[in-house]
Amino acid sequence: MAEVAWWRAGLRCRCPRCGQGRLFTGLLTVRPSCPVCGLDLHAHDSGDGPAVLIIFVLASIVVGLAFWVEFRFEPPLWVHAVLWPIVTVPLAILMMRPLKAAFVALQYRNRASEMGL
Repeated sequence: MAEVAWWRAGLRCRCPRCGQGRLFTGLLTVRPSCPVCGLDLHAHDSGDGPAVLIIFVLASIVVGLAFWVEFRFEPPLWVHAVLWPIVTVPLAILMMRPLKAAFVALQYRNRASEMGL
């Protein structure tokens, strides 16, 4: 079986070994095993890595945009209070799935013995 690139498995949210089976059962719950190749995924542990990376990247972008909006348009404070949560929360959720899948795939690639192989 050909090895799947970790970044491809991460972007597609697929099994890091076969690249076919879905990695998640819910929004962010990793399956116990791959339904296609049977890879044991119960020992996955992406930890806080994806969340921390999203906080750093997304916060930098959103703060930069907030400064730009403030200095360009000078809106009232309530506009910021309404606008930025509407932008930030969906983007964080959209970024979390592929990033968590990429971390699981990197763990499989670099520490396969701890993944039950």
